[in-house]
Amino acid sequence: MRAMLFMLGVAAVAMTDSAHAASPPMPELDRELSAIAADPAHPLASLSVLAVRAGRMVYHREFGFRSIDNDVPARSRPADHRTLYRIASLSKLVTTLGVMRLREAGRLDLDRDVSDYLGWRLRNPHFPQDPITLRMLLSHTSSLRDDAGYYWEAALGVHLQDVLVPGGTRYGTGAMWAANAKPGAYFQYANLPWGVVGTIIERVTGERFDRAMQRLVLEPLGLHGGFHPVDFSAVDLANTATLYRKRLEKDGREIWNPSGPWVPQVDDYRSERPVPRAAPDYAIGSNGTLFGPQGNCRLSAAGLATIMRLLLRDGTHAGKLFLKPSSVALMRTPQWRHDGTGANGNNTFGSHRELMNAWGLGMQLFLDRGGPGTGDRLVEGGGFTGVGHLGDAWGLTSALVFDPRKRNGMIFLIGGPGFDPETHRGIYGSMYRHEERILTALHRHALRAKR
Repeated sequence: MRAMLFMLGVAAVAMTDSAHAASPPMPELDRELSAIAADPAHPLASLSVLAVRAGRMVYHREFGFRSIDNDVPARSRPADHRTLYRIASLSKLVTTLGVMRLREAGRLDLDRDVSDYLGWRLRNPHFPQDPITLRMLLSHTSSLRDDAGYYWEAALGVHLQDVLVPGGTRYGTGAMWAANAKPGAYFQYANLPWGVVGTIIERVTGERFDRAMQRLVLEPLGLHGGFHPVDFSAVDLANTATLYRKRLEKDGREIWNPSGPWVPQVDDYRSERPVPRAAPDYAIGSNGTLFGPQGNCRLSAAGLATIMRLLLRDGTHAGKLFLKPSSVALMRTPQWRHDGTGANGNNTFGSHRELMNAWGLGMQLFLDRGGPGTGDRLVEGGGFTGVGHLGDAWGLTSALVFDPRKRNGMIFLIGGPGFDPETHRGIYGSMYRHEERILTALHRHALRAKR
């Protein structure tokens, strides 16, 4: 009965949004996406999707619930156009916009030794003569790795210098440094470089990272959300989606139950307020990992569309220049491309085989390479190449991908799976099967259909 009520709720949300959304009705696409979200074997807690065609938004819908009451489904709160999600690694793209604005203001140089900004010497001890630059950090070629962690809480009183410099109190065995290739020579997707980027932003602005990003990016673009939910308005906090899985941990094992209750993972603000990430005496510029430059931003699908359309318009927002066209072009320019042998980088991330084959600044270049469970192909049959970013954390998976030539783009935000996604692999690429189905449905019905 609980599962049936949930599926009915998904359908009701879809129909309500169809009736009141500004985008034109696409009932066939509504039905297909609703069926994906409410699939009894592969249910999704919530799903927000958006499509842009020739620079214009043509589809925007939500399915499922931003907050779920397992005992009284009627008390669950539907996702809507205002719903904010913790967007995971799409946050890296948001952070990059801040870097590029500081670069245009003459505050940052992509090719300068970042030691000059940090105020202490940052070097891979295996290659002590090779400086590390922002260009390397933004393109995952800095030689930093996540093997020793990438986030340190305020309560620990960590200074990033003590983590990254040999002899530091938290350096340990130095697992954060790669020994196989010098900085700039090898691609390895990682989160830790973005903690360094966040620290640099704090050093050059004199502001906490979250507040600098509000001033540099979110406020000029009119975006609700940000990197620090403590500072959200009551309305935005109420509209923040809880992320879920139907997963329990027992005796070190993961137990998935598609017919069981939704288990909150993060952002469950129904009864508790968010916790501040920094103490009042936090030393700005000491630990940029605190505010999660790599994955802690909350935005809605509509907010992500604002960013996508900004990039499709070569840096213009609401008739004003937010970034120079040359900066947008530079973000899309390949900084690394897989050589086909693996000698210059690892294009597999976790179980996602050959997912990452080219990278710009803060964004991936999708080359439309596909195969069963392998490659960066986004839509069934291929034909969609472009740039953007993917996200995966706390049950949420997300995508913002667009084709600058045709000015087409797709966005999805999933509030968590009710099944083990590793058992539901893609058939034409390395994404999960439900993600493939969502992108293919958007591509066929919203981008390619004759209207």
